[in-house]
Formats: sequence, C-alpha cells, structure tokens
Amino acid sequence: MKMKQHTAYLSIGSNKGHKKKNLETAIRHLHSHPHIDVLGVSSFYRTEPQNFTDQDWFVNAALKIQTVLNPEDLLAALKVLEKDLDKDGKPFRFGPRIIDLDIIYYDDLILKTELLEIPHPRMHERCFVLIPICDIGANAIHPVLNCRSDELLKKIEQQETQKVILLD
Repeated sequence: MKMKQHTAYLSIGSNKGHKKKNLETAIRHLHSHPHIDVLGVSSFYRTEPQNFTDQDWFVNAALKIQTVLNPEDLLAALKVLEKDLDKDGKPFRFGPRIIDLDIIYYDDLILKTELLEIPHPRMHERCFVLIPICDIGANAIHPVLNCRSDELLKKIEQQETQKVILLD
C-alpha cells in the first residue's frame, strides 16, 4: 500500500561556523532521509538577525519537500537533524545556531499544538522566510491568510517602504 505524500516548505538557517556549508550539510542529510524527498532548494541569502540582534548575520534558504511523515514526525526528524549537526544547540531562544529548521507550510494544513504551529506563526512577517520561499513556491497559499507567498512578500515590502519618509 502506497502512503500519502505531503508537500511541505521548510525554512533553514545558520549563523555559526561555515554557514553555507552548514546548510548544504543539512540539505544532504534531508536528501538521504528515507521518508523525505527534497524537490527544490532556494537560493541562499545573507540576512540580518531579528529579535536578538547582537549576533552574526544568518544564511537562510527554503526547501520544498515531499514526505510521508505526518507533521509531528516531520518536526521530530528535523529536531534530530538539528541536534546531530549542533550538539550544543542554541544557547537561548533566537540565539546563534549552527542549523535551524522550521516547517513553514505542510499541504494546506492549519495546525496548532503545544509543540507545532502550521503555517509557521510569524512567517508572513519575515522577509528572510518569504524571499527564499518565493524562489521555489511563490504560488504556495498561506491557508490562514488565504494569500500566495509572493503576495505576502509584497505586503511586507509595502509596509517597510511606508516606514521610509523622504525629507524635504
């Protein structure tokens, strides 16, 4: 019996060590996972840290995957990979890390549990998530906001443009 395949988009980032190599290593591990097929990888982007800004800049990307794993099992697989690649982990929330993997979309699922929220609750506010997602899934629909990813990115760009005022 063939198991149902699900399409998910992941955000991946690193701001410790050789950042690009860290992402490439994580992507290779995902390629070799028996229940995950990597269908697409965005360009890599150098991005300024948010929340805790006194740390090195990140390298971020996005992945489009297909998996038979349910969302909780996919999250568990991503956490195992994070731990394998970064034995010490991040020192505190939003702190520096060798690798960070987040589920952004999972089919058109809307899910909120103690451990997992899909779509990612802050993705629509983050250019470092949306720009790479748009490289590989501009038409992916945010199931809560009912907007395509490229539309969400335009809204952020418009808001940031409104914060810049030309002085006479």
